[in-house]
Amino acid sequence: MRRPERCLAVGLCACLFLAGCSAVGPAKPVQPPAPVARAPAKEPPPARPLTRPPATVPGTTAPGPGNPPFYEVYGERYFVMPSSEGYRQTGVASWYGEAFHGKRTSSGTIYNMYEFTAAHKTLPLPSLVRVTNLGNGKSVVVTVDDRGPFVKGRLIDLSFAAARELDIVRTGTAEVEVEALGGASGAGPVIVYSPGNSPSAPTSAGDSIAPTLVPAQYLYMQVGAFGNLANAERLKARLESNGVNKVVIRYDASASKILYRVRIGPLSGSDEYDALATRIAPLHSGRPSLVTESPGS
Repeated sequence: MRRPERCLAVGLCACLFLAGCSAVGPAKPVQPPAPVARAPAKEPPPARPLTRPPATVPGTTAPGPGNPPFYEVYGERYFVMPSSEGYRQTGVASWYGEAFHGKRTSSGTIYNMYEFTAAHKTLPLPSLVRVTNLGNGKSVVVTVDDRGPFVKGRLIDLSFAAARELDIVRTGTAEVEVEALGGASGAGPVIVYSPGNSPSAPTSAGDSIAPTLVPAQYLYMQVGAFGNLANAERLKARLESNGVNKVVIRYDASASKILYRVRIGPLSGSDEYDALATRIAPLHSGRPSLVTESPGS
């Protein structure tokens, strides 16, 4: 081998040897430090918490077992009766079944279409009533634990089981008599009106009975609910700057997220509620709703 070629071969061997020595495997990647979770910023709640009410009829937010002093559905107002004692009325019964099965009722219970229950617009919840089919004489005892039916000309909405017992599943409706058993008055006092400040007289039997008892719960108008305290305070300030008194902010400690409710009250009854709704209409774009609070809550 000629000398230049021998030198080139020695150089190649040296390079291969050095490359082999350096190829000891890939370098291990450096693990980044685990991220440190930061607690989300949360505004401090006011001192007084608010207990979230169970669901009630559509269009209302009244707490308690479905017994607000009054509520509105589809623009019509209904006054809840203080007691079912002596209640007896005839009218049309209908029934509701699978579409509502497993859903929450106005009283907070879960509707089971195979239990003997019913819905009524104004009887206190719960009430025990006997329903008699005037066409065939069959009767069944049911617990009224829901609100409805909100269809013109209907008196009571029966569960599927109760309707089957009265043989009205196929026809859908029937003329019935509804008679209260005992004097049920719901799960506690719900009357909020002061003597001498009761609502107007009922317009139809069984639909609008206006009690005039000493307050047992306080009536409020809710005008807003915000996730940010500053927004709630702005609404409160705007109302007060326009002469609206008794505006309060309630922190809902039981809500799934931060929630501040702006309310006005306590109010004396439906007359003051209606006057207030008219007064704040130009000041607030939202629709007010009725809520009640127990004393000391």
